[in-house]
Amino acid sequence: MSQVLRKSVVLSFALLASAALAQTKQVIGVSIPSADHGWTAGIVYWANQTKAELEKMYPGLSVIVKTAKDSNEQANQIQDLYTVNKINALVILPQESAPLTKPVADLKKQGVFTLVVDRALTDPTAQSAYVAGDNPGLGRVSGEYVGKTLGGKGNVVVLRGIATVIDNQRVDAFENVIKTKYPNVKILDKQYANWNRDDGFRVMQDYLTRFPKIDAVWAQDDDIAVGVLKAIQQAGRTDIKFVLGGAGMKDMVKKVMDGDKLITADVTYPPTMIRDAMRLLAKARMTNTAMAKSTIIPSVLVTKANAAEYYFPKSPF
Repeated sequence: MSQVLRKSVVLSFALLASAALAQTKQVIGVSIPSADHGWTAGIVYWANQTKAELEKMYPGLSVIVKTAKDSNEQANQIQDLYTVNKINALVILPQESAPLTKPVADLKKQGVFTLVVDRALTDPTAQSAYVAGDNPGLGRVSGEYVGKTLGGKGNVVVLRGIATVIDNQRVDAFENVIKTKYPNVKILDKQYANWNRDDGFRVMQDYLTRFPKIDAVWAQDDDIAVGVLKAIQQAGRTDIKFVLGGAGMKDMVKKVMDGDKLITADVTYPPTMIRDAMRLLAKARMTNTAMAKSTIIPSVLVTKANAAEYYFPKSPF
C-alpha cells in the first residue's frame, strides 16, 4: 500500500469514526407551545411529523418533542430535557421572550446548542442559532397592502399578538410604512389580541363600539382575523372594506381564492418553519457541519392571483 493511499485510508476511517460518534450520541430536544391556536397547532403537527422523518433518516438520532401551555412550564421542561434526557441540542419556540431568555442562556452555558425559532429572546447571545419568518417583512408587506388598497387615505384599527420581540418588529414595520408612505391613513388604536380568536372577537367588539367609521383592519394573524370577522358580522357593520390577517391559514387562503368580500389578501408566515429548523439542526449535528447563525424565511403577499400556490387542504392550519 502506497503512503498516499495509506494516508487516504486513515483519513477515511477518521471521518467515518467522527460521523459515527456524532450519529450515536445526538439527542435533540424540541420545546414548543401547546396547540392553543391554529398556528401553534400547525407547529405541533409539523414538529411531530419531522421527528419521525429525522429519526428514520438518521438512525443514531433521538428527537424529543415537548409542548407547554405557558412560559413557566416551558422553562421547567427544558431543564428536564437537559438533566433527565441528556440533550445535546435544543430547538425552542418560546412562549414568551423575556421569561425564557435566562433558562435558554443557562442551557447554552452547560454546552447545549440552542436553536431559537420564531420568537426571539431578549438577549440574542443566549442562542447559538436562529430560524424565523420575516417579521419586519410581514409588517412591511401588510402596511404596503393596507395603504395602497385604501388609496392612501382611511381609518385603520390594529390587533396585535402577544407581547414579544416579533410582535414589536411587525407593528414597528407596519407603522413605519404607514407613517412614511401613507400619512393620510390614520391608525385609530392598537391593542393586544394574543393571536387567538376569542381575544380577536373581544378587541374588535370594543373597536366597533368606539369607532363609527373604520375602513380597514390589520389583524396581524389569521386566528385573530377569524374573531374579527365574527364581531363584524354580529355588529352588521358595512363600512369596513377589508380585513388583513397573516400566517397563511388554509381557510383564509381559500377565502382569497374564492374572492371573499372582506378577505382579499393574506401574508405568509408558515408554521413549517419548525420543520425547516429541525432539519437544519439535525443535518448539522449528524454530519459535523456548521449551521448558519441566522436563517430568515420571507413573507409573501397572497392574492387571488397566486393563492392556489399557498393552499394546503390537508394541513391542520
